[in-house]
Amino acid sequence: MGTTQLESVQEPKYQHLKTVIGEALDSDFAVGEILPNERELAARFGVARATLRQALEQLELEGRLQRRRGVGTTVAPPRVGVDVSTTQHAWPGVGDDAWQAQDSVLGTAPAAVARLMDTPAGEDVHVVRRVRLSQGQAVAAELLYVPAGSVAGLAAIDAPAGPTRARGVLRELQHLALDGQDRSVELGSARAEDAKELDRLPGSPVLVVTTRYLSGGRTAAVSVATYRADTCRLTFGDSADLAMAS
Repeated sequence: MGTTQLESVQEPKYQHLKTVIGEALDSDFAVGEILPNERELAARFGVARATLRQALEQLELEGRLQRRRGVGTTVAPPRVGVDVSTTQHAWPGVGDDAWQAQDSVLGTAPAAVARLMDTPAGEDVHVVRRVRLSQGQAVAAELLYVPAGSVAGLAAIDAPAGPTRARGVLRELQHLALDGQDRSVELGSARAEDAKELDRLPGSPVLVVTTRYLSGGRTAAVSVATYRADTCRLTFGDSADLAMAS
């Protein structure tokens, strides 16, 4: 019965339109080219603008299109492969880390992050802000939450909030023995702060990668990294055998 019901369901109109526009992108448009406005596109394909928007949103989610402030909707370049493997087994800031430290302040962690760290809600933690670049473009923004107990020697670092203090937090964290990491990935929408950092519109689709760093049987730090879903293809493992997007 379930199969019969599925076979009788027609493909949504916007889904068919997405396929048609996708074919047009391959044949009629070049990477970086600006698409006509919604009114012109709706007339070209003979659809309502609401249907058109749904199709464009799907194409943006799949990384075929980009919406840029002050520019419009453009044809996206191929996605950048970004390795988020846990096999590196290293603290953030070690070796050829692709992240650039921007700032570090004392603040409170979101409730979900506080639970991961097993810290009381509202307790101050170190919040390190970093940006990941690829070919000179910001592709991800990270907030790294570090409980005070993980960086007990930080008080000796006399530096105001900013990149220097951020690097100090990362160095102090590396004094701990890293037991391992665990990581999760989920689809989300860009918060205003992340959108500004990544040159995206608020609410744009993003991939949120949450990483717990474990030391001494407890969570020593939690990273919440927001990746641009339109330009990033997240890969896992040394052989990059699992890709989040194609």
